[in-house]
Amino acid sequence: MVGFIEGCDRRQKLLLPDCVDDYVSEDSPVRVVDVFIDELDLGALGFEGAAATGRPGYNPATMLKLYLYGYLNQVQSSRRLEREAGRNVECMWLTRKLAPDFKTIADFRRDNGAAIRATCRQFVMLCRELGLIAGGTVAVDGSRFKAVNTRDKNYTPGAIRRRMEQIDASIQRYLAMLDTADRQEDEVAAFRTDRLTERLEGLRRQMRDLQAMEQRVAAAPDRQVSLTDPDARAMATNGKGTGMVGYNVQAAVDADSHMIVAHEVTNLGHDRSQLANMGRQAKEATGTDTLTVLADRGYFSGPEVLASEAAGIVPICPKPLTSGAKADGRFGKPDFVYQPESDSYRCPAGNQLIRRFDSVENGLVLHRYWSSNCGSCALKPRCTPSPQRRITRWEHEHVVDAMQARLDRMPDAMRIRRRTVEHVFGTIKDWMGRTHFKTRTLPKVGTEMSLHVLAYNIKRAIALLGTSKLIAAMRG
Repeated sequence: MVGFIEGCDRRQKLLLPDCVDDYVSEDSPVRVVDVFIDELDLGALGFEGAAATGRPGYNPATMLKLYLYGYLNQVQSSRRLEREAGRNVECMWLTRKLAPDFKTIADFRRDNGAAIRATCRQFVMLCRELGLIAGGTVAVDGSRFKAVNTRDKNYTPGAIRRRMEQIDASIQRYLAMLDTADRQEDEVAAFRTDRLTERLEGLRRQMRDLQAMEQRVAAAPDRQVSLTDPDARAMATNGKGTGMVGYNVQAAVDADSHMIVAHEVTNLGHDRSQLANMGRQAKEATGTDTLTVLADRGYFSGPEVLASEAAGIVPICPKPLTSGAKADGRFGKPDFVYQPESDSYRCPAGNQLIRRFDSVENGLVLHRYWSSNCGSCALKPRCTPSPQRRITRWEHEHVVDAMQARLDRMPDAMRIRRRTVEHVFGTIKDWMGRTHFKTRTLPKVGTEMSLHVLAYNIKRAIALLGTSKLIAAMRG
């Protein structure tokens, strides 16, 4: 066919460039990786040196460069990295044509987890020195990532109960089919009887295994057991029946540069205990005296808000509406105005709710307030079906009130939070191929996530400064 661009003859002799460096463009990200790793003190970061005896090992700098190349180009598998090291020109340039086998590559990630995480923090410090991280405001969020463990290999009391019910129903169905087969005397009925008996024995064996697993789950600290990845946990998601077994990845993202300043991998299915923790990590990483942290209502916790303010962190997090009064068309707690000068509440009818007594629940000191005029109040049908409307106030409720006042003065806070942090998780999940982590157990998954975060931050820094300016700044 004619009319198309023609390629060269594969057997034609060519005058190729004199060196491998000519194949790598000046703005290639691998040049940033090469300079960044060469400028690091890998020994101080905790990387293991070469073997003292036997065949010399690979330089940790070479292995780290290879891994960063892979995570920058969505090649996280050690076997795929082995292939790339032998065929990709940029990878050959980066590793000086060294091609470790997949086992050596995988072992490096396994054995140097703490050092890899320290390298990720080191790049954040570098970006802070270059002025890429402002540090005034960060957005915090958590996202669920799949683990190697499937849902069928995860056991909770509810899951075991449902599986036992399913097996019991199957046993009853097979017993009925076996009774029907016993009434027949032909050869086909005998074959069917043997087959049904075999299936019944298999179901009873499954039931015994579930009963043993039920005891194991009851003895577990969090009443949950995962067989493939022992640290992975079942986590709920928004869609019905779409729960996953995985990890909850926390990230704090700078609101100006959109760089990840702090991250942590947990196996908790909620975010309620992470506000102060992520705030402290972000504050240390940004080096600011005061840091504003934006978080969604899933992070709300009175003690966490109090701990954040004690650490010099200014949290902005909406309070979830847990009362059913508003849904029933009655007055909610926000309709009652607290009066600090008299330590009382004023109800919508103008009556005073006086502090009556204190109690301790879950380690929190709570104050109880109510009025003696509820019985004769004209608004009582709109207030409470009980004889009295009682208001509960935490002893440190003033920090929650102050946070709500900040949120009222910053109506676009949650929009800033969404556009700052949520696309970061979407980007990393796309790089992963919407699949699960490659490693197992919490420490190794944390190392794998650090590589994802480091690759993301490198790409972000290149987008903000450009390759040549970033390299010059790292060398300067």
